[in-house]
Parts: sequence; structure tokens; C-alpha cells
Amino acid sequence: MKKTQHTIADEIVQSLTEFADALDTDEDLVERLTCHRVKLNLRPEVYTPEKVRETRKTLRLSQPLFGGFLGVSVKTVRSWEQGDSTPSNMACRFMDEIRRDPEHYLQRLTESIEPKTRKKSCI
Repeated sequence: MKKTQHTIADEIVQSLTEFADALDTDEDLVERLTCHRVKLNLRPEVYTPEKVRETRKTLRLSQPLFGGFLGVSVKTVRSWEQGDSTPSNMACRFMDEIRRDPEHYLQRLTESIEPKTRKKSCI
């Protein structure tokens, strides 16, 4: 007698079939199915000029390179570091991630370095 092996696809189809059956019978889905509610705390840290500079220096980047990495201008980075403006929530979230795992971002930066092109000789 040959044993049938269930694949992940079989499990997905079975689960979707059970879900469809529950919808068809107007059954209380909470009673029949396992429901999970996930709540994430994604409020960014507040970034003072010192904290922005410290984050940039963690990656050993100049203001222009840090701005390029974050997708903002060098003028914007300078403004943050001088306290003339504050980073957007999106920039703060990105800096939060950098501070959580600086080694990851140092590696990503290393992978992003473009090799220098040799200038042609004018001989």
C-alpha cells in the first residue's frame, strides 16, 4: 500500500476549501478558524542633530553619501545635523533600522560600491 505524501500546496488548498465552506454556511468564522491579530509598534525614534550625526558616523559615511543612501540631498542631511529641520518619519524609521543592525547596512553599502573606471590616456 502506497502512502500519499501531502504537500504544502495540498494544505493550502484544504485550508482554503474549509474557509470557503465556512463562508457558504454563514458559520461564525472566529469559532471555526484560528484568527490572529498582529500589532506592530513602528513609531520612529526622535532624531536630534546629534543622533542623526551619530547614525551617519556609525556607517562611516560623509554627509553626501549618507544622503544618497537615505534618498535625500546633502543639504537635507546638513539641515538635520545643524538642527534647522527634523527628519521625516520615513527617514527616522530608516535610521532606526540602521541603528538596530548597523552591520547589515555596512555590508549593503560595501556591496553597493561601484568600481572605479580607469580614465583613458590622452597620449
